Amino acid sequence: MPPLSVRTAVALAAAGVTYWLISSLLAGAAIWLTAGRARARAAVFSNPSAKLVMLAGNITLGLVAVGLGLADFRYLAAAPPLIWLLHEVYTARMRAGDERRAWQELAGAVHAMSRLDVSGVVSAAAAGAHRLFAPEAVEVAVCRSGAPTRRYRSDTAGEVRAGAEPPIDGAGVLVHELSVGEEKVGELRVRFHDPSTVGVRERLALSAFADALGAALHNAASHARLREMADRKAYEAEHDLLTGLVNRIKLLEYGDEQLRVEPNEDPREVALLLLDLDHFKDVNDTLGHAAGDQLLRAIATTLSSRTEPDEMLARLGGDEFALLIPSPPVWRQGSEYAAERARQLAAALAAPVEIAGVALSVEAAIGVAAVPAGGCVMAELLRRADVAMYQAKRTGRAICRYDPARDAASTDRLALLAELRAALAADDQLILHVQPAIDLASGEPTGAEALIRWQHPRRGLLGPGEFVGVVEQSELVGPFTRYVLDVALGVMSRWGAEGLDIPVAVNMSARSLLDRNLPADVAELLGRHHVPPERLVLEITETVMMTELDIIDDVLAGLRALGVRLSVDDFGTGYSSLTFLARFEVDEVKVDQEFVARMGEAPEAEAIVRSTVELGRALGLRVVAEGVETAEQKAALSAMGCEAGQGYHFFPPMPADKTAKVLWTLRQAASARGAQVIPLSGRAAQPGQE
Repeated sequence: MPPLSVRTAVALAAAGVTYWLISSLLAGAAIWLTAGRARARAAVFSNPSAKLVMLAGNITLGLVAVGLGLADFRYLAAAPPLIWLLHEVYTARMRAGDERRAWQELAGAVHAMSRLDVSGVVSAAAAGAHRLFAPEAVEVAVCRSGAPTRRYRSDTAGEVRAGAEPPIDGAGVLVHELSVGEEKVGELRVRFHDPSTVGVRERLALSAFADALGAALHNAASHARLREMADRKAYEAEHDLLTGLVNRIKLLEYGDEQLRVEPNEDPREVALLLLDLDHFKDVNDTLGHAAGDQLLRAIATTLSSRTEPDEMLARLGGDEFALLIPSPPVWRQGSEYAAERARQLAAALAAPVEIAGVALSVEAAIGVAAVPAGGCVMAELLRRADVAMYQAKRTGRAICRYDPARDAASTDRLALLAELRAALAADDQLILHVQPAIDLASGEPTGAEALIRWQHPRRGLLGPGEFVGVVEQSELVGPFTRYVLDVALGVMSRWGAEGLDIPVAVNMSARSLLDRNLPADVAELLGRHHVPPERLVLEITETVMMTELDIIDDVLAGLRALGVRLSVDDFGTGYSSLTFLARFEVDEVKVDQEFVARMGEAPEAEAIVRSTVELGRALGLRVVAEGVETAEQKAALSAMGCEAGQGYHFFPPMPADKTAKVLWTLRQAASARGAQVIPLSGRAAQPGQE
């Protein structure tokens, strides 16, 4: 018998391949009809390398068998046992390979579900189920305590959709409850075309897959709860729970970021508004704490609606709110822009709001502070705004800017006080300037006011507004007052020796009048300089009405007993002007310069000046208008009957020697005109007191 030719071998191999293709297609079609397209695709196209090896082995074995048969027919007797043995070995290896690949794929699918978000777990589970079991559809229901069950469904295309459709059901659906311990976390539903085609091994794998899915969902839900708890804690750490605004901690953190200066950054300012509600305690006491909370929420809403995107609004606690302005417009000074924003917020708060059936209008004291970026830390900026806010409360003003001179804890103030101590000891830095007061009718001087200046070694000439406020809030107020009196009386003594007996006024702070030793100190200084007491005028403000009146009464009585004259400075700016005049015996009132400056444009200012002049005339008091700067103001004051004026229209404050020359010139000019000036005297006799 001729041997197997190459042509015959190729023909047999081609026949084997054709047979394999036809059988695979027929098997796939049969599976499609019985178990569905997905399982048919898995059966036909899964593990192609192993199937190709099997095809090659079968063809080789067939060719060997044909070759042996052609060579010697008896060789075919050994073929069946050999084929059976090879088949068993091959089947065992294929089964082991399939098992290994199946569990590797299961392990990969389980690993893919190890995610920290539920949606990620569900997507990985759907993809893994389709890859492992080739079902028609997969549905995962996720159960969470206190929340409705959420269902996710995936078809053979692999797209996962969340919805509220009813669960997939039917004879071809295998259902696995997903639980961890006693807690149900969900449900897995897998639909097959024919569940009878799902073998025991696949069912075991599906059960293991469902257990892993339950654990993954439980872990994801636990992580979500922990994340929610952490987010809630982080939110609560930085927010006020009542209003939803950020709290002090977040404000300080954000403020420090804004105050930090970056390299090559353009100069900028950072401003802060601190708002403290007036009479909030009355709302709590009258309407209850629930109404107070409602009011705070309403205020937070009002302020939030007027907050710019780059600004930060915070509730610091109680009835305090803060607004950080990190970048005021470059063309506006930070404190000016912040003060304007403060006025806007105050106007917004004034709009009535109904709380517990009562219409309330909210007022607030607002402190304003601004610093250049890098000028301080946020805690210091907040402290400065707090100082300004309390200054607003003390003075009854709605808005107050930070003033270092009124800051008891300011480092500038501490340095200024140390330098002032040195100035008092040096005796050549504090300079007395004197400003004449002029009779409006005759032009003759009626007196003068002593105004202290500080020739600071570093900062140059400082006006009283730059350092007197610091002195008044320190322990230097006593030594400073005695120093100014000593210098002023020294000037008056020299003038008196030259025949210039003009009264000179010295300003006294409210704290000076709380010193019971003041009358004795004044008496000692008057005696030392040989100045008649009636030539010394002590100017006091109406703010003394806000202090301890018993002490004030005793001190003023002691000064009156010396023969010293008393003048009320800035009359009309206090809360109790008439009460002041009724309680204290004075000789003169000085109209505040603010009212004088506004006479031409504000009828109420002119009315205050006119009423003050008429009141002074009725009580027999000399009336002096401060801050006269124009001829029109002088003419208006003269028409009202005001006796004297003081201001830059006449003369500015000048050194004592120059003032003396001016006073002599004025007196000589008035004498040449034959003018007669009534000297400063005490209160006129009242009706019935001759």
